[in-house]
Amino acid sequence: MYSTQISTSLSDELLYLFNTGKCYYAYQNWGAHITTANLEDGSVINGVQFTVWAPDVKSVRVVGDWNNWEGNDYLETIKDSGVFTIFVPEAKIGDNYKYDIETDNGEHLLKADPFAFKSELRPSTASVVSDLSYEWNDDDWMDERSKKNILESPLNIYECHLASWMRHPVEDGFYSYKELADKLIPYVKEMGYTHIEVLPIMEHPLDASWGYQVTGYYSATSRHGEPVDFKYFIDCCHKEGIGVILDWVPGHFCPDEHGLCNFNGHKLYESEIHPDWGTYKFDFGRGQVRSFLLSNAMFWLKEFHADGIRVDGVSSMLYLNFGVSDKKKMKFNKYGDEGNLEAIEFLKEFNYMVGSYCPGAFTAAEESTAWPMVTMPPSEGGLGFHLKWNMGWMNDTLEYMSCDFPFRDGSHNKLTFAMSYAYSENYILPLSHDEVVHGKKSLIGRMPGDLWRQFAGIRLLALYQMTHPGKKLNFMGHELATFIEWREYEELEWFMLQYENHANHKKFIADLNAIYQEHPALWTRDSRADGFMWLDPDNKEQSILSYMRFGDVPGKSDEYEKLVVVVNCDVASYESYRIGVQEPGLYVEIINSDDVKYGGSGKVNPRPIKAEKIPMHGQPYSIEIQMPIVGGTVFKKEN
Repeated sequence: MYSTQISTSLSDELLYLFNTGKCYYAYQNWGAHITTANLEDGSVINGVQFTVWAPDVKSVRVVGDWNNWEGNDYLETIKDSGVFTIFVPEAKIGDNYKYDIETDNGEHLLKADPFAFKSELRPSTASVVSDLSYEWNDDDWMDERSKKNILESPLNIYECHLASWMRHPVEDGFYSYKELADKLIPYVKEMGYTHIEVLPIMEHPLDASWGYQVTGYYSATSRHGEPVDFKYFIDCCHKEGIGVILDWVPGHFCPDEHGLCNFNGHKLYESEIHPDWGTYKFDFGRGQVRSFLLSNAMFWLKEFHADGIRVDGVSSMLYLNFGVSDKKKMKFNKYGDEGNLEAIEFLKEFNYMVGSYCPGAFTAAEESTAWPMVTMPPSEGGLGFHLKWNMGWMNDTLEYMSCDFPFRDGSHNKLTFAMSYAYSENYILPLSHDEVVHGKKSLIGRMPGDLWRQFAGIRLLALYQMTHPGKKLNFMGHELATFIEWREYEELEWFMLQYENHANHKKFIADLNAIYQEHPALWTRDSRADGFMWLDPDNKEQSILSYMRFGDVPGKSDEYEKLVVVVNCDVASYESYRIGVQEPGLYVEIINSDDVKYGGSGKVNPRPIKAEKIPMHGQPYSIEIQMPIVGGTVFKKEN
């Protein structure tokens, strides 16, 4: 006989927390853990403790490499809790395994471990006993992060699909996590991004799902190597001053048979089939499901030191009738509206957990509707996210930028409307992977005009995004100005950089990113109305916008910075265009998208411009500048 460390730690209190949806660290006990057992003679043996939640079944047996996928390693239930556990001395690191679950009607289901730390590479589907031990070297980063207010810090995100950013020339095409650390991190640092956002890294069977249909929520995909190698990748990011955000999918899961669906022969993790995607919606009414998901988020934040969690498809969670077109099938809550009360409470709990136990980590919601107070604290009736994707800004901006030049005056309000709600939430301005797939065209492919004007337009879009209130997100490849849509099965078109237009655009994005980080007016007051002021929002005849950004200078409480931004969306240029400014003095152009080094015509303002006491745009002074066609410029007053 022997006793183990794991089984004795499954206390009544822990089981209560798990069953009531309050167990934030379930991954420390559930799943497969390398541990030891004490024999009656006082000696100690090594082995693996397997623990799984599978209520209302006849039996649970673990089968794997050590017992030739047969044997009698039956798990014992703990106090009728639906939780089963067993210590297997023969099992070891690297063994593949699954649970053989005999349902209440005698059917046998072969299931992967919901808490597995590693999964086999598709098309194989077994779980793998894994050790996540890793010695971190990012104490300074984590300490500094804990003191940072993300709302008052620069956040410029490079959204990345690891499998198609760059493809390996041999073997299966996937670079390992360690190889990506050597290639991707220096590139992101060189380009001046502050964070990498990784499309879901959790194990998934179908490459074309991009990771959004998950089977292994606790498994970093084996496409790129070992889970500890992904820790190494994040560690290297932190060493170079780059944060890591993980996309997370708690709204629905993959229907593959080896996964969570019908785990005990009945609906257990799921509530119903998603009407749009054919996946399964999680049942947020079950405490054990909430514990599984909350613990999963905590797993990536604590075990992998992720700096942020971006929650995918929040709208599909919030609305009972998301994707339901048949009015006869619509559901309503006890208050008579369409809000999914259980999912709402789950999201509040998730954000409370991250805010309380993960100092400096942040959460972001991909929420595409007008659901109110997404980024307000739950105590004030909000969901508690730190940030929300501004889908309205994205749709309006891309629609405007796609509009041909003679018709832009009629769509002018699409560029100005976003400021009417800019401070209703804490926003990220996303130009994400979703905007360059499914026939939507690449970003530059949406720009009207000849090739020169298309490149001018894509530079203008980038400058407008970078100077508009809100944090920034751009999908990989935007900096290359590629004409084809993103394809997950091949790498970005890096060869395009041999062409001058594309190389110039990449340089512009790098310089623009550097300007962003250097100037606190572009990020310290993103969520405050005193960080922005219109100079002239109404010049639709010339399709020109002008505005100011204000920001606090870090470490200098008595100083703040002012920038003047002018955006010309038309094909007319101006030798003399007057802009109102608040103060006298000299104004210096810090970046102009029409600079010849970026492929522009060179209509720039190379010398400081003295403000004159000529009132303009409601300001007592003004400056006279050159204004390029389809271009933007940013000025700063010299001290």
